[in-house]
Amino acid sequence: MGVTPDQRTRRRVLRTVGTTVAIGSLGVGSSAAQNGQDGQEGQNGDGVDSPYTATYRNTIDSVVLVTVSGPRGSGGLGSGFVIDDQHVVTNNHVIQSAAEGGVELQFSTEEWRTASIVGTDPYSDLAVLRVEEMPDVATGLSIVDREPAIGREVLVLGNPLGLDASISQGIVSGVDRVLPSPAGFSIPAAIQTDASVNPGNSGGPLVSLEGEVFGVVFAGADQTIGFAISPRLANRVIPALIEDGTYEHPFMGVAVQPVGPDIAEAVGLEEATGVLVTEVVPNAPADGVLQPAVPTQPGSGDVIVAIDGEEIQNQSQLLSYLALETSPGDTVELTVIRNGERGSVEVTLEARPELQLPQTPIPGRPGERPPIGP
Repeated sequence: MGVTPDQRTRRRVLRTVGTTVAIGSLGVGSSAAQNGQDGQEGQNGDGVDSPYTATYRNTIDSVVLVTVSGPRGSGGLGSGFVIDDQHVVTNNHVIQSAAEGGVELQFSTEEWRTASIVGTDPYSDLAVLRVEEMPDVATGLSIVDREPAIGREVLVLGNPLGLDASISQGIVSGVDRVLPSPAGFSIPAAIQTDASVNPGNSGGPLVSLEGEVFGVVFAGADQTIGFAISPRLANRVIPALIEDGTYEHPFMGVAVQPVGPDIAEAVGLEEATGVLVTEVVPNAPADGVLQPAVPTQPGSGDVIVAIDGEEIQNQSQLLSYLALETSPGDTVELTVIRNGERGSVEVTLEARPELQLPQTPIPGRPGERPPIGP
């Protein structure tokens, strides 16, 4: 059943968003009602136009509040953003518990729309929703196809703690981070920011001052460390979700660990670089091709130092290359150190299998466990 504005406005949607929020006597008004209606649209009280205000004004109409109704009265809320005249992007973990017809979106104009789920991908934590009759004010935001520079100023838009149409400011603090996904594998190439990220921000955009999307917010370790899904990964996954409803990730079937000085010395490397293969999944593409290390023998096992000629210094580089440069069916050439000798092997990647794993909480929540390798 749809929800009308007089039944539930953003001012009333202060409820559980992954944590309990005590508002107390705080007066909470709608940003949509306040933005641009004080006689100084797009300006601060001193009359000076702020670049943050300008970006907010130009993008906030494309950011939505996502509310979810699940079985037996369960539910939650998050954020999302419009990418074209039909589709909204959010996180898979925001809508994964939704009952049929249980996803409602509210726009900056206080208009509500019921959304259908077009496609989901738990491995990248992305989901695409379809909206019939998108409000006129909501135009598509553009996701860049490049990695943002560290130090670049960015803004997080969304609904933290259920507080609608909020903005926080920071910089890109790091790139190429590897974080666990709710599905148990790793999300590679994640963008780190010091802009404030709280429960309810999930699914919202990380934008530049020019209004370009630099990532899809999905996790926060605390209020000064947040993470967004890489725009390059999003641009691979989202079109497939729209077209097919799913996305096939490349799968090699190994677990790896960084090479430290002790392992480097044992295998004859002059510098500690590359990744040591610690486990090979039975019947995976790497089975019979790569040799895993024996736990009591640090010099055993293959050390991967390059893939398709690209040097691999750590696990994040291997994961990022596989996620952003390859597809199932591709054959990759791995340069390995085996028994002190440098050589090469070929692995033909397959689609990642559907594994029945306990869900992995996003960083900052209790019960986190190590992610699975590529």
